[in-house]
Amino acid sequence: MATLLHIDASARTTRSLSRRLSRLFIDEWLGHRPDDRVVRRDLGLSPPPHLSEAWIAAAFTPFAKRTSAMQHILALSDALVAEVKAAAIIVMGVPMYNYGLPSSLKAWIDHVARVGETFTFDLARGDFPIEQVLSGKRLVILSARGEFGFQAGGVRETWNHLDPHLAVCAHYFGVARRDIHLIDIEYQEFGDERFARSLSNAEHRARALARELAAAH
Repeated sequence: MATLLHIDASARTTRSLSRRLSRLFIDEWLGHRPDDRVVRRDLGLSPPPHLSEAWIAAAFTPFAKRTSAMQHILALSDALVAEVKAAAIIVMGVPMYNYGLPSSLKAWIDHVARVGETFTFDLARGDFPIEQVLSGKRLVILSARGEFGFQAGGVRETWNHLDPHLAVCAHYFGVARRDIHLIDIEYQEFGDERFARSLSNAEHRARALARELAAAH
């Protein structure tokens, strides 16, 4: 039995296309593997708090030396890290906000990127002191963008700070770049035939990817 971590980051609970895509992917997956476990984390409804000085101090204090107050501060982070560790597939419904991540998802990443938990840091390794701890997971990013042309070679390629951010942080989740799958909807704000085609294509691709990964798992 596989565990999927289903994350939604949209502030919208209705009319959210990223939520629509992520739900479609999960439903298709469960249609083929009904006994698999899905852990739900709704960052739009329950965003993690931003990091504080106290959180940083607690996270960089060795476990044996943490006070009860430090343990309390890290309780949510511990739970989020545990969810990532348990998951074989991480499915993210992610809208593009102002060309980047929703702040709730950035806060989630900050809570998950934990020294000694999801990465190690050793200056003896020279220019590359960070080493990932987790491995073998897949990341499915299901995104919606109001504009268009954010892919490689597109007219807004250099404006896209969502996809590169998630790719460069994927090692914290135990995901290699080759195991990142991205499906996006564009033209949302235009609402024309281009949007309709993009939506239909994204839904088709999301179903197909769910079937493919479920069969391969």
